[in-house]
Amino acid sequence: MGGAAYRRGVSAFLYAANRTPFGKFGGGLAGVRPDDLAAAAITGLLARTPDLEPAAVDEVVWGNANGAGEENRNVGRMAALLAGLPTSVPGTTVNRLCGSSLDAAMIGSRAIETGDADIVLVGGVESMTRAPWVLPKPAKGFPAGDVTAVSTTLGWRLVNPRMPQEWTLSLGECNERLQQRYGVSRARQDEFAARSHRLAHEAWESGFYDELVTPVEALTRDETIRPATTPQVLAALKPSFRPDGTITAGNASPLTDGASAVLLGSEGAAGAIGREPTARIAGRGVMALDPQDFGYAPVEAAGRALERAGIGWDRVGAVELNEAFAVQSLVCVDAWLEEGLRDPELVNAKGGAIALGHPLGASGGRVLGTLAGVLRERGERYGVAAICIGVGQGLAVVLENLEAGA
Repeated sequence: MGGAAYRRGVSAFLYAANRTPFGKFGGGLAGVRPDDLAAAAITGLLARTPDLEPAAVDEVVWGNANGAGEENRNVGRMAALLAGLPTSVPGTTVNRLCGSSLDAAMIGSRAIETGDADIVLVGGVESMTRAPWVLPKPAKGFPAGDVTAVSTTLGWRLVNPRMPQEWTLSLGECNERLQQRYGVSRARQDEFAARSHRLAHEAWESGFYDELVTPVEALTRDETIRPATTPQVLAALKPSFRPDGTITAGNASPLTDGASAVLLGSEGAAGAIGREPTARIAGRGVMALDPQDFGYAPVEAAGRALERAGIGWDRVGAVELNEAFAVQSLVCVDAWLEEGLRDPELVNAKGGAIALGHPLGASGGRVLGTLAGVLRERGERYGVAAICIGVGQGLAVVLENLEAGA
């Protein structure tokens, strides 16, 4: 489907975005349940749209990657109720791991385009601190052998033995292999990571994130930004996954807690929402490949989203790519430069997940909300939000800034 097909039908628009600060593992949000974090993001979003009657929301679509702890049993519905939405507003939870909240936005936008909804509240949440340890349930009571508790914070758990071992490698090992394939040096990774911290700090200092973030309890800013970080400081860190590897705790995203929310609606929903939309969902792209190659999946996902938007990389003025690992991000940026992206500095101009954090289920909503803000600030017309996903998938969305000229 090309861009013209999108324009002939009903479009979905982004009206507002909000998120919590992202807290470090065991940090400022460690005492906050994930369903309460999600409710805080929704409450903050509704505060930014005071004319919207909550009962006018047709659906809540919420992302979450874990689902094993306090966010179990449909956290999207639970968060809506905790945020005070009427019981008449339905809610569902989707899980596409790191892409869950971007997937939620894609699902919500499709519902609007098909006419099934006028206003959809989307987003996602993750508390990696509060992710529980789990035990496999025994087939019989009183098993004689030992049972191992498994952390659900990150990565594979309770792996099906039928899965090929190549598919179930650790995320870090997968990206070390990506580094070997594309020859991305440790120095480039550390420089990219230091840039992420510098730009995230500058964005907070300039007030950019004040319009996108609602404090939770005593936490007012993202907790993992290190303004003093330099490539030289990062170069001193030891590799995390291989003795001779290039990936460290400093050039990969940290374990994080947080939530994000985005309000989508049809063009006709402006009256009910009480404001004009800021961006149009111009294209969507989904990509899948071998599970161990997941870091490269955003490349083709973005290409498909641009094709469906009817534009090329030459018209893209901003990119928000979730920085799961510096090496993964650099490989994607290098590929996009070959495809026509005009400047690598267009990517993550306000910092990325290496500095801001990566609460899995919330990151897609963060990149989408940040992208809309960057497009508006710079007067650029088109932007791409993209994210890689464990087990070999990637998602991308193209936004069109409605305030920009042709």
